[in-house]
Amino acid sequence: MQAPNNANMSKRKLSRQQSFRIRKIQEERSARAQRREDQADEALGAGELGPEQTGLVIAHYGTQVDIEDPAGNTQRCHLRANLDGLVTGDQVTWRPGDSTGVVVAREPRRSELRRPDPYGKLKPVAANIDQILVVIAPLPEPHANLIDRYLVAAEAVGIEPVLVLNKSDLLGADTALRQHMADLLEVYPQLGYRVVEVSSQSGSLTELEEALQGRISVFVGQSGVGKSSLVNTLLPEADLRVGALSALRQKGIHTTTTAQLFHLPGGGSLIDSPGIREFGLWHMQRDQVEEGFREFRALLGHCRFRDCSHNHEPGCAILAAAECEEISAARLASYRHIVATLGQPG
Repeated sequence: MQAPNNANMSKRKLSRQQSFRIRKIQEERSARAQRREDQADEALGAGELGPEQTGLVIAHYGTQVDIEDPAGNTQRCHLRANLDGLVTGDQVTWRPGDSTGVVVAREPRRSELRRPDPYGKLKPVAANIDQILVVIAPLPEPHANLIDRYLVAAEAVGIEPVLVLNKSDLLGADTALRQHMADLLEVYPQLGYRVVEVSSQSGSLTELEEALQGRISVFVGQSGVGKSSLVNTLLPEADLRVGALSALRQKGIHTTTTAQLFHLPGGGSLIDSPGIREFGLWHMQRDQVEEGFREFRALLGHCRFRDCSHNHEPGCAILAAAECEEISAARLASYRHIVATLGQPG
């Protein structure tokens, strides 16, 4: 029996009901965009708005955003239809109104975080970020490969990552656990990555607060490592809900529901969003992953074979460096694992 041809299956004609449903969804989207455009144009045409000024997107609610002016005042705003791509952290030009303002333009971004949408298309989730704080904790147990995936993703977008070991109070007198974490993190300062040890329970956040000053930062990391707890400790007024750690699976529960920017008392800001906390690498190419490993960069292009996979080829500069322990075995294993999983969602 001949196996079904996937290409032919994907070209099957849609049923009348499916075509109607798709057409209806498209019409509804167009209608919503037109309504937003009409609302914005009506306000602009009626002369009910104040003069243009600069502002910062501090929260995004689908078809509207909250804008903060330089004095710290905020107002909910409509978007022009051509500004659907706004995200928290964007600098914009806008006009305030009595109750609702209108965003008229977006300023160029100096950086952005993107992640694939359900259709595989990369979409921005936050903009103008200065540093990515990769949060790990003794529980759920971190692995070098997980840490390296976040670091490579940060390197790929050109945003400085900082490793944050949260829940350090769990280490306590557990000598074995403390040694395990020390061994796991030992390589990163040698590569130039900053490692900050904190505990939201004990309140020992001084070093973290120093790292946050004067910068726009985001927390990323697997569920359950205490990202929202850290934000609550740094900003009690943010009143974020904290997800309970599952006792059965030792995995956390997502709790944040909208992208928001919070200002810190000591200077700097934090952006928290469900789309930011975890982002994968499946859309990247192998050469981008190679560049994401700092210790590889000086060696790239020096392998005997141009398409060297750094697995077994003779004359491989990466393998030679690993044999001399100039590259750690764990980092090389992480690289190989990441490359092996490219093209797989998650």
